[in-house]
Amino acid sequence: MASTGLQLLGLVLAMLGWACGVLVCAAPLWRVSAFVGGELVIAQMLWEGLWMNCLSQTTGHIQCKTYDSTLALPMSLQVARGLIVLSLLLCLLALMLGVTGAKCTHCMGDGNQVSKARLARISGVLFLVAGLAYLVPICWTAYAIIRDFYDPNVAAPLKRELGPALYLGWGACLMLLVGGALLHVGSSPPAGKTLPVGRVAAKDNPHTGAGGEVKQQEKSFV
Repeated sequence: MASTGLQLLGLVLAMLGWACGVLVCAAPLWRVSAFVGGELVIAQMLWEGLWMNCLSQTTGHIQCKTYDSTLALPMSLQVARGLIVLSLLLCLLALMLGVTGAKCTHCMGDGNQVSKARLARISGVLFLVAGLAYLVPICWTAYAIIRDFYDPNVAAPLKRELGPALYLGWGACLMLLVGGALLHVGSSPPAGKTLPVGRVAAKDNPHTGAGGEVKQQEKSFV
């Protein structure tokens, strides 16, 4: 029962991490305007994401625009897109395998527990790989923002700060990693029942006892 609880907890955490990862992928809040320097202009705030950038005004009006060309984007942004999408697709595959191999489901029948445990363990490994793949662009983007912020050669209007999507992305990575680890640990295959050595030998040679009795009877007649 404890392993089943770990398996369900890991699967739930991984699903929550995948849902948060989808929100982070779509949100244009990876980079936000940094108000540095002597003049602070807070009438407008610029948000930048993987797929679009938005201009927010104090009046509550928000204008968003997708990037015109994918090939014109920086290489770091293109790699981040690819890793994020790959991670989300791996999460979908791991989710299907995890639900199929869960002990509380009957997708493969109750008599095939070894195969179900194997599928669930593979699902946990895929969640771990997806979490690591998701963590790379999050940390890469955060490093680039901090590097440019403290670089004196970068103009003040071009400096950015860490957006709330990055913090949510770190939380999603943590849930994916912890959920995948719990799912892998809680999906241990069922332990087989072992028989004593004497019983195994007697089971393999059922006629051994009868043969011994016949030999004893022959010796007594002689």
